[in-house]
Amino acid sequence: MGAQQVREGFVALYGAEPEGVWAAPGRVNLIGEHTDYNEGFVMPFALPHVTVAAVSRRTDGVLRLHSADVAGDAVELRVDELTPESDQGWTAYPAGVVWALREAGHTVTGADVHLASTVPAGAGLSSSAALEVVVALAMNELFGLGLRRWQLARLCQRAENVYVGAPTGIMDQTASACCEAGHALLLDTRDLSQRQIPFDLAAEGMRLLVVDTRVKHAHSDGEYGKRRADCEKGAALLGVDALRDIAYEELDAALERLGDEEEVRRLVRHVVTEDERVERVVSLLEAGDTRAIGPVLTEGHISLRDDFRISCPELDLVVDTAIASGALGARMTGGGFGGSAIVLAEEDDVQTITKAVEEAFAAAGFTAPRVFEAVPSAGARRLS
Repeated sequence: MGAQQVREGFVALYGAEPEGVWAAPGRVNLIGEHTDYNEGFVMPFALPHVTVAAVSRRTDGVLRLHSADVAGDAVELRVDELTPESDQGWTAYPAGVVWALREAGHTVTGADVHLASTVPAGAGLSSSAALEVVVALAMNELFGLGLRRWQLARLCQRAENVYVGAPTGIMDQTASACCEAGHALLLDTRDLSQRQIPFDLAAEGMRLLVVDTRVKHAHSDGEYGKRRADCEKGAALLGVDALRDIAYEELDAALERLGDEEEVRRLVRHVVTEDERVERVVSLLEAGDTRAIGPVLTEGHISLRDDFRISCPELDLVVDTAIASGALGARMTGGGFGGSAIVLAEEDDVQTITKAVEEAFAAAGFTAPRVFEAVPSAGARRLS
């Protein structure tokens, strides 16, 4: 849905023109999974799929939220009554952003908001971060808060962690806020330093496919939180601030020190090797050897499947089928337990791989997947 349609929806709903229309994208994570809350490295890029928000300020303390994608009337809240974990529905994400801004001392006196999204929900493509960031960007501009993109991302993460109650890292919100078209974003989640890494597959005759398995995941359920808690336990047992502090060359010695803590050992091994995979991918891209990142992506999937144990039969089937059909590499992306996989392929092999995956899903009795090309796109921006 475009800016004009969202603007028209706002007018029909609230009876006046909005002060502006903004967009924020979903993201695909190329490499660096479950490293962000371990203060490690991640490498996402923005999708062309966006959440669009038409917004106007209010001065009476009322926050009205409406989504074209959810049946029902606008939800009306009072900004001074917003309370963490008081709402388990979709409105918790935009309301949480307003709460986080106000809690940080910023003046937000209410708003009328109308939203629409093309980011697939529950597909591991950060639909929630897109929703948070688009509202944060609109509030920042309308209320003249003067916050930088990385600061908005931090506040959006706080909204999701505290208000929604999902223990996510900083990657998704930063990707939505800060990515640039034609690039992947190398983000150091410890100090939030960023580098834009050129990533133009089409120019080299390649494509990156996203395969949405249609298996829904939820970050706020217990499994994601358990992985995070066990990573923190591993860091404590090893005497470091975060698992990022375990050098790749020191991994074997660190695992020995963990003794019979087998589950923690597996998680530590994934995080440390995944950080090293991010660094390898950056080196390969900067050396112009893009095709060589394929096997590194596949390594990442094996680690997520066997050590982090967050894959599922549908994700494994995508990866195995794509590789068998000539893909350069493939892996699950996102939080896991469902969602999407990415497939790096030669342009000429895309149709063959897509057909093979669709046929494999049909043969397994799975719901047909959604397959589309991921093109590195622009981050959050004002549309009008």
